Amino acid sequence: MLTGFSIYSLFGEYNYDIGLSSGNVTFLHSLNGYGKSTIMKLISDILKGNIDEVKSINFERMDLRFSDGSALILENGDPPLIQMQKNELEEEITVEEMKEIIDVLYIPPERVFIRSGDEFLPALETYTNCLTGRLREAKENNTLVGIPREGRKELNDAELEFWSRDLKAKLDFIKRAGIEPNMPAGYRFPPPRFEIMKHRQDYEDLAFSVEEYVNRNYETAESAIVFLDIVNDFLVNKSVYINERNILSARMDNGSALPIEKLSSGERQILIMFYLLLFEAKNGSLIIIDEPEISLHVGWQQRLGKTFSDIAKLRDMHMIVATHSPQVIHDSWDMSVELKVENDK
Repeated sequence: MLTGFSIYSLFGEYNYDIGLSSGNVTFLHSLNGYGKSTIMKLISDILKGNIDEVKSINFERMDLRFSDGSALILENGDPPLIQMQKNELEEEITVEEMKEIIDVLYIPPERVFIRSGDEFLPALETYTNCLTGRLREAKENNTLVGIPREGRKELNDAELEFWSRDLKAKLDFIKRAGIEPNMPAGYRFPPPRFEIMKHRQDYEDLAFSVEEYVNRNYETAESAIVFLDIVNDFLVNKSVYINERNILSARMDNGSALPIEKLSSGERQILIMFYLLLFEAKNGSLIIIDEPEISLHVGWQQRLGKTFSDIAKLRDMHMIVATHSPQVIHDSWDMSVELKVENDK
């Protein structure tokens, strides 16, 4: 986990030494013009190995500190000098090694369009198409896979019965996203104890196959369910849902259809941000969100912080939320850090 950073001579002017919150979300705020957005993107570009982008920024050096006591040190030059420091020893590393340190997702302020080669595409349309593809793939790949018996854990009848019930509960949850396996005919799942006694090996084989299916699809289903729950908790007089063709759709509470592209700018911002957080961010990754308050009503801004924290806990992520809005920080000032100049030149 990233625990802090230092940057020297940003714009030839500012030095910063910032420690991040020990919680799963840090709110970063500052006056305009102090380089907050530049620093957020710079952290992302360094960890992604976007060296050309890094070199385009006017700064001398940046240190990124991690929870294991190590630090990534980048001295800006042509080429930049990249070192990893641990136990007071510094070792030069390559750009490829730098990219392996931690996964990072950067959500910029300009998120309504995304760049694809030389084109700029509508982000919401692109993401909804991706969501459709994910759900279709999960629904179509509904065959249970046989698991080799060698090396499997041994279970007695009571353990198999309890485990099967737990797997059934997970299948029922996954089904809420419209995803379910093609179960073999003639088998009850979870099986009652007398069925286990009669067909012990068959039900054990089935349980291991169901476990593989659950592991393969649970996160996709969970993401879809949580995404819809969060978005619909924000929306007023309307809701979004996934139709029978796996397409994200919207409707008014009176039942009339509403094209997704006709949602307000704030509603589209909510859809975009939470799609990225739930479907594109990897578990355990660093998330950098710049100005999430754009186009959002004050009431919605006040709800963002807790929602970000809930997602971070769900996926074991750490978020840095850069904001100008005290409403986004709301009642979490103990998790906020001000970008203060360490030393003016």
